[in-house]
Amino acid sequence: MMPAQMVETPGPDYVIDQGFERYTAEEHEIWRTLFHRQAEILKDRAAPEFLDGLSGLGIAAEGIPHFERLSDVLERATGWRIVAVPGLVPDDVFFRHLANRRFPATNFIRRWDQLDYLQEPDVFHDIYGHVPMLFNPVFADYLQAYGQGGLKALKLDSLPFLARLYWYTVEFGLVRTKEGLRIYGSGIVSSKGESIYALESDKPKRLPFDLLRIMQTDYRIDDFQDIYFVIDGYDQLFEATRPDFTPYYASLKTLPTIPPGAVLPGEREIERI
Repeated sequence: MMPAQMVETPGPDYVIDQGFERYTAEEHEIWRTLFHRQAEILKDRAAPEFLDGLSGLGIAAEGIPHFERLSDVLERATGWRIVAVPGLVPDDVFFRHLANRRFPATNFIRRWDQLDYLQEPDVFHDIYGHVPMLFNPVFADYLQAYGQGGLKALKLDSLPFLARLYWYTVEFGLVRTKEGLRIYGSGIVSSKGESIYALESDKPKRLPFDLLRIMQTDYRIDDFQDIYFVIDGYDQLFEATRPDFTPYYASLKTLPTIPPGAVLPGEREIERI
């Protein structure tokens, strides 16, 4: 299969044409397979806001969504649009897109032999995993604020701290609901194995959301997570981004990095149910 993103050279903002008409029947079939599998797994595991976003945006099993059509629905809801990019983009480009309520989504899809694991994000991870939460107004505002903060962090040479916040919220976050813990992080909801592991395994630690604790904590990119942080609601995320992070960064630079999975004295883990 020739990935759609290989047919165009990106400009300074890395935005390219999605190349929707170039997707093959096989690529759409891969999307359908992934979609049906996750839909079954996430019924009682995904956050209600994620499921509402899937439904409200019309992200469905038929095939890879058309970015422009999807953007028109999303923009009416929360002012966000999706832009196609060929893969991972430079940090400053990524933050600038988020700060302007544009979500950069990769336009290629994984192969059959990559259904269970793909190191680089593809269109299923980006659209199925990320975009439904942008239908939620509070989370949509949080991600824009994160982009604005990212541009500032670059100037302060403090990006690693902010990257950890993104990792443990946007990518691998859990939320407490009346029915128990649920998943809202895109890295979990787009993964068959981690969707089950994050909520049901006894191995990972699950701790309450703590901004500075998160920014001090390292993470894994090659396996399921050793630790998850649990929010009580999306307002908690948005409020956490309101303060000026400059003094936080100064303090964090004097502290040691906490390894993934470590539980510090006095910390209490959250029950899975």
